[in-house]
Amino acid sequence: MTRTPPHDLADVQRVGIPRALLQYRYGELWRTFFEELGRTVVESEPTDKSTIDVGSALSVDECCLASKAFMGHIASLEGRCDAVFVPGYASGNPRCGFCTKFQSAPDLVRNALRDRKMRIMTLMVEDVSDSRGTRRAFLDLAARMGAAPAEARRAWKRAQRAQEATCAARATAQDETLRLLAEYRRVVAADASGTEPQPLAILVAAHPYIAHDRYLSGTVVEALERAEATVLFADETDRAKAYQASLDFSETLPWAVNRELIGSILLLKDRIDGIVLVSAFPCGPDSMTDDAIMRCIHGMPILNLMIDAQSGTAGVETRIESFVDILRFHQKGGYVNG
Repeated sequence: MTRTPPHDLADVQRVGIPRALLQYRYGELWRTFFEELGRTVVESEPTDKSTIDVGSALSVDECCLASKAFMGHIASLEGRCDAVFVPGYASGNPRCGFCTKFQSAPDLVRNALRDRKMRIMTLMVEDVSDSRGTRRAFLDLAARMGAAPAEARRAWKRAQRAQEATCAARATAQDETLRLLAEYRRVVAADASGTEPQPLAILVAAHPYIAHDRYLSGTVVEALERAEATVLFADETDRAKAYQASLDFSETLPWAVNRELIGSILLLKDRIDGIVLVSAFPCGPDSMTDDAIMRCIHGMPILNLMIDAQSGTAGVETRIESFVDILRFHQKGGYVNG
């Protein structure tokens, strides 16, 4: 006998999505899924100082900066939606898992906001590499929202296609940037006058919720752009190719996103001039993988930045400017790889 799921979420018409953490990885999937079910999606506003301040007050000191930003985004949705979507992503695959904060996110939010009248809607993805299990989790949620099975399947299919198209477009755009960069380098190299400097390509390797949050890492990206560097992002490399490349670096690394960032570095290291690693204090996975990258990626200048709620912009800008100066000196033959 098939158990009929409860329709306890059927009255939810406005779904809140915090602009933080895995929204930067699965945001298109989530938004399309709920919109295909006829719901209105309400995203929190971009991160600012008040987001961090509110999130810090709701978090324990040991939480990383990204988690504090997440809590601030959750709180900012109070009164703006019928329920906030807070999925859990577990680590069912030992080589394709997530930090424990993603599995515990629903419980952390419920506990931190227990005194507020905020409704949380959630699901649990046990293994992100199990596409059938992920699909089932979303279909079950759709059923709780009152969707018919055919409607739920159609919403999932369209959401999955939308996410795949978004990822493919980003990877294609970055490949095109690299192609144009290589072409321009050939033009500069052929110029006998030597007056035009070679362009710099710098890879920013960070979790997407750090790399693409203009408040958290904007200082880094803006400083690189002011230095006229071409900024590339490790998370915009084709995920499947990056994951596969990471296996040459480590067969046991358990975190999917860190694997993809390392794989991207391996795939692009011969097409870039330097790498900027950006981590949010005190991220456990990053502390291990960044150290491994610094030790094992040879012949490539690397700048390792750790940001936290107390970080000022001046220090970061100075380190970026110094790093760019070193890269330009290196281009002129000032250093020889050992």
